[in-house]
Amino acid sequence: MLSHPQFQPVRPFLKWAGGKQRLLPQLLPLLPLRGRLIEPFVGAGSVFLAADYDRYLLNDANPDLVAVWVALKERPREFIEFSAAYFTPEYHSEQAYKRVRGEFNEATDRFERAVRFIYLNKFGFNGLFRVNKAGLHNVPYAWHKVLPRFPWVELEAAAARLKRCTIWNGGYEPVMAEAGYGDVCYCDPPYAPSNHGASFTAFTQGGFGWDDQRELVKAAEEAADRGAVVLVSNHDTPATRELYRGWDVHSTCVRRSIGASDAGRGHVHELLAILPGRPGGERRPPALRDLV
Repeated sequence: MLSHPQFQPVRPFLKWAGGKQRLLPQLLPLLPLRGRLIEPFVGAGSVFLAADYDRYLLNDANPDLVAVWVALKERPREFIEFSAAYFTPEYHSEQAYKRVRGEFNEATDRFERAVRFIYLNKFGFNGLFRVNKAGLHNVPYAWHKVLPRFPWVELEAAAARLKRCTIWNGGYEPVMAEAGYGDVCYCDPPYAPSNHGASFTAFTQGGFGWDDQRELVKAAEEAADRGAVVLVSNHDTPATRELYRGWDVHSTCVRRSIGASDAGRGHVHELLAILPGRPGGERRPPALRDLV
């Protein structure tokens, strides 16, 4: 596929746990640049913002994150201006942050929550989005010495890219079921536990366990049987190697900068597992996970 005229990769406007900005040099060359890109776990959108496709189908289980994407697509000027209003000295304090966080948690209108989302992301600790069992945002204030920069350029560029996008909110299953011949499906699920401890999965109330990891693999294989090219990223461990047995697996090392302590940061080993589209092809022999 030829790139669209004047195509430029766009940097994400959110800091996001598990964001793929540093993985792009290894990831993008593995993606066929044609047709439609499907992302069942879009997150901050590092991949779709950097890859040039004719069409995009974006999804995430986090309704507040999806509300940001929808607001930026449908009401871009209003959304950007309302969001920017929080990036002033008046809101550069813990008291102001807690007030805005409380307004966010109390609001029921998705647009009203969305316009506070970027502020909470930039002024909250480490750029995390975390909810408690009641579904309330509970990330503490970050105590930035300098007023965080509002991402005007990144938001305007993302709004232009979103014109080619369809946006869904929910679990990955219905989105994966849409994938077929001519589609490229990139899956960035909450990662399986690494050798260094548990992964952060509190983007939504439900989390993402090993049963979910196995079900995602099955959905990916079904999509590949329909002709879609599927790429999944995850931690590189013996358990995930077994999970993707029979796939084309690439290993890489990535520096992570989001963590509550220095021990939770640094370089981590990740894998990129690929299935080419194989419409009408034979299924691979069952892995151990299918027999237990």
